[in-house]
Amino acid sequence: MSTRAQIRFATREEGVAFDKHPDTIHAQFYKHSDGYPEGLGIDISESLLDSTKITNWEVESLDTKHGDLEFVYYIWQAPLKTTWISIFEVRPFVDQIGECIFVGEPQKLIDKYKENTNDDG
Repeated sequence: MSTRAQIRFATREEGVAFDKHPDTIHAQFYKHSDGYPEGLGIDISESLLDSTKITNWEVESLDTKHGDLEFVYYIWQAPLKTTWISIFEVRPFVDQIGECIFVGEPQKLIDKYKENTNDDG
């Protein structure tokens, strides 16, 4: 089964909370599979930190809606400000607002979701 996700780009603005869906987005992409934080979240974070290439995204119209999403990601950017990421977990076919499960900078996302592969665990 696929884990579907939308990735939306928003501008960091005064008074706009990272744990809420913004009124305006500037670009939107769709990922049909591996949209969970341990997959797509890590990919986005690593790309932001070291320009790692991300594959298998589909560009979408800003008004495209899906009923089967499991995650919605916001990438918050503005000139001369750090980039932040928000992740919302949604219930497919029930609601598309979802619960905010993560807010933070890319390294914080990696620290939270990347599998520990050292000798200790």
